[in-house]
Amino acid sequence: MRNFSKIIAAAALATVTAVVPAHAAPAGAVKNIVLVHGAFADGSGWKAVSDILTADGYSVSIVQPPETSLDDDVAATNRILDRQDGPAILVGHSYGGAIITGAGNNAHVKALVYVAAFQPDVGESPASLGAKTPPASTSVAPSPDGFLFIDPAQFHADFAADVPASVTDLMARSQVPLSLKAATAPATAPAWKAKPTYAIVATRDRAINPDLERFMYQRSHSVTTEIVSSHAVYISQPRAVAKVIEQAATAR
Repeated sequence: MRNFSKIIAAAALATVTAVVPAHAAPAGAVKNIVLVHGAFADGSGWKAVSDILTADGYSVSIVQPPETSLDDDVAATNRILDRQDGPAILVGHSYGGAIITGAGNNAHVKALVYVAAFQPDVGESPASLGAKTPPASTSVAPSPDGFLFIDPAQFHADFAADVPASVTDLMARSQVPLSLKAATAPATAPAWKAKPTYAIVATRDRAINPDLERFMYQRSHSVTTEIVSSHAVYISQPRAVAKVIEQAATAR
């Protein structure tokens, strides 16, 4: 029994040690980071970015939007934002950019970070922006009930060409479909018009045209970083993405 108690105590200590940040976030930084995934992925893709931010002293939350409608997804994000104990940096990837464009109006949000993401203006949707400047990929198709999927055979090449195939194989088989209702929902009150905005262009993106990313981010005067990467830049280049998020968190 005594040895068992020692084992439990050691396990508890190891658990505590594992979640303690390597060092505190810089003084004056926004310490809460909220990450939002986009279409065809889920929140687990943020793991490497989350681990880096946590080690650097930030408190990270990851939203799991249902992708059934833009209203549902904004509500899911606000639900997490309302749980923050202070200001937050709101980060969105891909379709997640449309989500944070609406949810970014939450009072907790200090700044926005768009990671190879849609950044719609009033009346625009991911679908209308993509039609205006089409991506290289042609592998997205709707299901009979109105949800979009990437052809699994093309997932690696079109979504995450610089991520190991062993990872993208599972992603292709577990992809979260995006409803046509969400993809075509127009933005109404873009938060990027009122709050500081940062953005990442994935220069080898086949899911969103890099030129569309540049257009949107130039239009919004976002502080923009270009990274040589596929659409899944947050998975293949997590340290570079975390650096941009920390730039937003520490900006005066």
